[in-house]
Amino acid sequence: MNCLESFKEYDIILASHSPRRKALMEGAGIPFRILVRPTSELFPENMPPAGVVAHLCRGKASCFEDELKKPGVVVITADTIVVHRDKIINKPAGAEEAFDMLSELSGSTHEVYTGVCIRRQQEERVFHDHSLVSFRTLTYDEIWYYINNYSPFDKAGAYGIQEWIGYIGVAEIRGSYHNVMGLPVHKVYETLKKMLC
Repeated sequence: MNCLESFKEYDIILASHSPRRKALMEGAGIPFRILVRPTSELFPENMPPAGVVAHLCRGKASCFEDELKKPGVVVITADTIVVHRDKIINKPAGAEEAFDMLSELSGSTHEVYTGVCIRRQQEERVFHDHSLVSFRTLTYDEIWYYINNYSPFDKAGAYGIQEWIGYIGVAEIRGSYHNVMGLPVHKVYETLKKMLC
């Protein structure tokens, strides 16, 4: 039996509303269902970025203690942050804030961290991936076109690399493209193989 067949023996829960993470899991052939619980997105000040994403995805996983009592249940949680000049840039509250964020990222390089927590009963694996994204200089009109047509208010850093702005604005990526989308699915797959196969 190959690993993808073995995965079908488990109830794998993806605890995320993100359509990008859903598409990446589907693309990797990993069977799963979606179940999301509300959780705090607060984290201690001065925590390094890798620590922040680990803290947040662990917190999301802690909301599934009842499900994790069952032997066949596996919970996957993730959190993505954008870091520019040592400052964490979260999701924008509205169009003006999205414009400010994208103006700040324009013409420079920023970091994207995604943390992942995979749990089953007493076993927990927490890891992260890190990518560097360089934007060319974006014009005022380009930024507003993107905001008005794609409403990137559910995305860290106010952009989705798989959308129009990624096609015309991203000059270089160092690291995993899928990590920038919101899930280092290659690492998820490898970790599931180690845990379940």
